[in-house]
Amino acid sequence: MKENNSQSNKEVMIGTWAWGAGYNGSKMVFGKKYDESTLKNTFEKAVELGFLKWDTAAVYGMGSCEKLLGSFIKNREDIFISTKYFPYKKFKSGELEKSFNESMERLDLKSADLFWIHTPNNLLENLEEAVPLMKDGRIKSIGISNVSMTDIKNAESFLDEHGLKLGAVQNHFSLLRNDQQPIIDYCNDKGITYYAYMVLEQGALAGRYNSKNHFPMFSMRNFMFPKRKFRKIESLLNLMKDLADKYGIDRSQIPILWALEKGAVPIVGITKPEYAEKLSEALKVILSPEETQSLTDEAKKTGVRQQGSWEPQ
Repeated sequence: MKENNSQSNKEVMIGTWAWGAGYNGSKMVFGKKYDESTLKNTFEKAVELGFLKWDTAAVYGMGSCEKLLGSFIKNREDIFISTKYFPYKKFKSGELEKSFNESMERLDLKSADLFWIHTPNNLLENLEEAVPLMKDGRIKSIGISNVSMTDIKNAESFLDEHGLKLGAVQNHFSLLRNDQQPIIDYCNDKGITYYAYMVLEQGALAGRYNSKNHFPMFSMRNFMFPKRKFRKIESLLNLMKDLADKYGIDRSQIPILWALEKGAVPIVGITKPEYAEKLSEALKVILSPEETQSLTDEAKKTGVRQQGSWEPQ
């Protein structure tokens, strides 16, 4: 097994979309509801293992996710928090700052390490509203999500006029949504951190599900990834298993390692302490260029391209 000397050589962020209750939360999206005490134990185990970067959003469980995470991070100054504002299709003055303030109240924070504009709706108008919050330190770094290369360059130019810098980009990127390499390479060249969300396609690439054992029927992920798609990716899941067995890790970690080799920082959702342990162990592994390419090729053969209903393209 090829290993890194330290987990810190491979950066990941922990995602909490599956934590929140209510609309757009755990039950609706994932078909499961998670116990708060289990999630607290999950947070504590992850932090113990060195996972200090955490991602949430105002729309995850419509604020319930932020509130729960906020209760876990009380009196901790070592946790990096990323959260998001989901803009309306029609620009509404004052909404970004209002959303920011509400997020900070739920998280019990005065500032955000990273604050996202969740979609490119009215991107420049929303960035303009974020400028004062950046200049007074309430937003330490600004990110944009679900964006094109044009959006990124427009945001860079606008922020540069104000003496500010784009901090991060967060887009959907996985073995089944592998069209982001030009953006990843551009971001890495420009010192913009590229975060990849849905690396495991909400569990479709976790290795625990297949055409016979599929997602809960009444869940968004079952709608996005029905049985017929699982049949198309069987060969990819088999390759993931072979690689996982070779390195002695859980197969759910293979798509995460693949994304790391492609230059992205994966956002990994975890809901149980043992998932944090599996992630920590897997980050010691380095996939070879040949293994990375074989996964890319096998994924391409499936003909599956995943896209969320919220994504602009």
